[in-house]
Amino acid sequence: MALDRDPQAEQAARAIDDARFSFTRANFSDLAALPAGEVNGMLFDLGVSSPQLDDPARGFSFRHDGPLDMRMDPTRGESAAQFLASAEEEQIREVIRGYGEERFAKQIAAKIAAARRREPLLRTRQLADLVAAAIPTREPGQDPATRTFQALRIHVNRELAQVALMLPQAVARLAPGGRLAVISFHSLEDRLVKNFMHRLARRGLESEVPRRLPLRAAEMPQPVLKIIGRAQRASDKETRRNPRARSATLRVAERTAGTYNPKDTRIEPDARWRN
Repeated sequence: MALDRDPQAEQAARAIDDARFSFTRANFSDLAALPAGEVNGMLFDLGVSSPQLDDPARGFSFRHDGPLDMRMDPTRGESAAQFLASAEEEQIREVIRGYGEERFAKQIAAKIAAARRREPLLRTRQLADLVAAAIPTREPGQDPATRTFQALRIHVNRELAQVALMLPQAVARLAPGGRLAVISFHSLEDRLVKNFMHRLARRGLESEVPRRLPLRAAEMPQPVLKIIGRAQRASDKETRRNPRARSATLRVAERTAGTYNPKDTRIEPDARWRN
């Protein structure tokens, strides 16, 4: 079974002729609503996809001029253009700084606020040119608009909130011995995944065991996850073949027989993740 919120992904999935394959159009955060039953493995590929980046009409890329949309599901929510038209300058600054880790967020937000008073920001090229004009120094090999576009995309699609809601649901659906694999492309995503997996691999769920409590090893609460290997990143050979893989990080954990209640590990969303 596969799931994705993008209607174009659904269209591509419908073309797969394999009786073993099924597709559901849904957010990662809707995992618990899918047909019940334990599974032996889950793979989540986070972030934007190459078809989304390569289609100018989707508005994800600063390399192609197109409508400033950036929604993974164009039928729901506000577009990047709508957000930039209505948000306070301070909110724009916080989104760019928080999600893009952009040190020139203040200058970029000011440029956007000034520009929208003259005309609506509706095209990706408009925004990319504004960002380039606002940044005094550039990182070698990186377009100055990279971090801003990334930040707006994460905000518009509530990507971190989706991951935070998905992880507990995924572990709850895994059978003992089943594996959870997550590929992330952004440090904030990877930090969420890493912290969640390590938290469940360190202790039992119901409560922390007091350090000085005299318990035998067999009496200790069983961890819910076991970390499988170290985080994997693309090799030089792979990034030469596929440059977009250079920021990918793969983490894998295996479900144990330990008791698990998703409510015990609910990830509280940061204020920026809320609708």
